[in-house]
Amino acid sequence: MSLNFSGLELTDKTIVIVEDDVPSIRYYETLLQSSGAEVIKFRTGKDFVDFVNNKEAKIDLVIMDFLIPLINGIDCTRIFRKTRKNVPVLMITAYSSEQSKSDAYIAGCNEYILKPVYPENVHSLLEKYFKQEVHNSVTYRS
Repeated sequence: MSLNFSGLELTDKTIVIVEDDVPSIRYYETLLQSSGAEVIKFRTGKDFVDFVNNKEAKIDLVIMDFLIPLINGIDCTRIFRKTRKNVPVLMITAYSSEQSKSDAYIAGCNEYILKPVYPENVHSLLEKYFKQEVHNSVTYRS
């Protein structure tokens, strides 16, 4: 089964995933495949930082893990916020400490979501940050 995001019409959006766990990357890709959004993936914080330092890079939303190699998610968010103040950053992590949550918000994350994140939650977050009305209800297909 996969969640149908086609009602969101994200064909002109670029979503960046910064995650080192391959199953998590595949999960997000599967959830986003019917949205039409371009999905760009980075498995290290350094690769993400190198990408965002390219001023031409179009980014509409970032899904960020907390613990990623070379540069962690908090520092990636701080660096990202220096030039991109209004792009939503969703920290999705297994770290449930109040300190990491506080650090994430101080760094500039819009959301701090604990794993596992369910398809309905991803859909709701995309709706929230892309402010689009979904004409069709969420449907599942096999």
